[in-house]
Amino acid sequence: MSILHTIQPLYVLSGLIVGVLVGMTGVAGGSLMTPVLILLFDIHPVTAVGTDLLYASVTKTGGTLVHNYNGTVDWRVASRLAMGSVPMTALTIWLLYVLDVRGDATHVIVTKVLGVALFLTALSLIFRTSVMNIYERRVGVLDKKLVRNLTIAMGALLGLLVTISSVGAGAIGVTALMLLYPSMPTARIVGSNIAHAVPLTLLAGLGHWMIGSIDFSILGSLLVGSIPGTIAGSFVAPRVPDPALRFTLATLLIVVCARFWFWK
Repeated sequence: MSILHTIQPLYVLSGLIVGVLVGMTGVAGGSLMTPVLILLFDIHPVTAVGTDLLYASVTKTGGTLVHNYNGTVDWRVASRLAMGSVPMTALTIWLLYVLDVRGDATHVIVTKVLGVALFLTALSLIFRTSVMNIYERRVGVLDKKLVRNLTIAMGALLGLLVTISSVGAGAIGVTALMLLYPSMPTARIVGSNIAHAVPLTLLAGLGHWMIGSIDFSILGSLLVGSIPGTIAGSFVAPRVPDPALRFTLATLLIVVCARFWFWK
C-alpha cells in the first residue's frame, strides 16, 4: 500500500504522454520529460535532470535488449562512444558537485545547456536529411582511424550534454552516427545508439544520486506511465505522417529552448 501512495497521477499522465511521443518519434525522452518536470511541475533543474537520467536508463535497457535480440546493435560503435562518454560523465558529475547542485551557478548552467541541447535536437530532427546529403557530397567516406577518433569525441560531447541536461543521446547521437557510418543500416545505428545510452544514462543517473539530485517518488510515477505509453506509441507510429510529426515536435522543442534561454 505504501508503494501505491507514492504514485502521483499527474506524473503518471506525463510519463504516459511522453512515452507515446517517444514511441512515435524515436526522440529520447529527456528532450521532452526534463522540460515538463521543470516548466510544468517547477522541479529544480538538477533534480529534474537526475531523475530523468535514471528514468531513461530503465526505459533504454528494454530497448537495448530488443535491439540486441534482433541483431541491430554494433557493440564496437557503442564501445567507442562509451570510451568518450564514461570519463566525461564522471568529470561532469564532479564539476556539478564542486559547483553545488543547489547553487545559482548550477541552476543557470543546467537551464542554458538544456536550451542548447534542445535546439540541437530540433535542428537534427528538421535538417537531418539535408545535412546528410551535403555531407555525402562534400566529405564522403572518412578514414577508419579518423572515424574511430571522432566517434570517441562524439561520445565525450554526449557525456557532457546528457549529464548536465539529460538531452542529446537520441536525435543528436543518431544524426552523428549516420554521418560517421553512412553505410550502416539505420536500424543498427539506432540500436547501437540506444545501447550506448544505457551505461551513459545509468552512470550519469547514479552520479546524480550520489550528489542528492534524484526524486524516486517522481521516478516511479513516470515509469508507471511511460512504459505502456512507449509501447502504445510504437504501435501508432506507422500510422502517423513522420515528417509532420517531427516538424511539430522540433517546433515545440525550439519554443521550450527559448523559454530556458530567457529563464528568470
